[in-house]
Amino acid sequence: MTPRYILRRLAQALPTVAGIIVVTFALVHLAPGDPIVALAGESGDEAHYRFMREKFGLDRPLAAQFTTYAGNVLSADLGTSFVHGRPVFSVIAERLPATLLLMVTALVVSSAVGIALGAVVARRPGGALDLGVTVAALVGYAVPAFWLGQVALLTLAFGTGWFPLQGMTDARASNTGVEAVVDVAHHLALPALVLAASELAMITRLTRAGLLQELGKDYVRFARAKGVAPGRAMVRHALPNALLPVITVIGARVGFLFSGAVLIETVFAWPGLGQLLLSAVRTRDYPVLMGVFLLVSLAVVVANLVTDLIYARIDPRIRYR
Repeated sequence: MTPRYILRRLAQALPTVAGIIVVTFALVHLAPGDPIVALAGESGDEAHYRFMREKFGLDRPLAAQFTTYAGNVLSADLGTSFVHGRPVFSVIAERLPATLLLMVTALVVSSAVGIALGAVVARRPGGALDLGVTVAALVGYAVPAFWLGQVALLTLAFGTGWFPLQGMTDARASNTGVEAVVDVAHHLALPALVLAASELAMITRLTRAGLLQELGKDYVRFARAKGVAPGRAMVRHALPNALLPVITVIGARVGFLFSGAVLIETVFAWPGLGQLLLSAVRTRDYPVLMGVFLLVSLAVVVANLVTDLIYARIDPRIRYR
């Protein structure tokens, strides 16, 4: 993996990001609804509406608006929020840590537990544990995250009281230090587990299928014939090759994970980008909508690049030039 390859990959991503900016701008501005009416209310007079459109530059042709927006993006300026009256960067920056905490926790849990479960059941395929995990994985992948979140909220939070109902912290307490970390972790546990359920199911099935395929190959049999223990042969020889498609899926699911986070944040009132995005959709806050979409697109591009880097780390046979 050379710096030249990384720079070339980033250069290849530029047309994709440019296309995303164009499509996002077109979809947001051509969608039904008037942001001025949503912001000023339906009882305003035409003079006030005209003043607001001139203030936000919405009275100009779409081509002129896009040219201004694209130029601002190139200078790292995403504009000013119609609703908040502040730069979009600062509005997103306030919500981004909460969403990153939720997404990264769900991704780490689903990846670690999914790979471990897949490896455990692959050692004894066809057994009771294998059947149980396979059925649970199918159910977890099929159940919508929004519905699973509501069920978990009603049963595990409201029914048993084991988890907080909503929010990121306890509003009635003023915790600091370790107590604050524990409070956030307590609120994080249930939404992160719900968000991780679908990813966990997919990674478990992929790891199991990949290991079963690799364990039947000659190089693993040769290692076993030399006296390598079954567990060591799986972890040292078969698992690195079986993980390549798993890593592909993990890197490609970043965008899907964000869409799931939007729904989960709505159910659990998690103060992240999901709540901000839904609020921006209701109020037709164009700059915030386009800023969030652009951020997600860049995250997917970076995730794909990181996936390639991990490829070369896991499999020494892979070299990028």
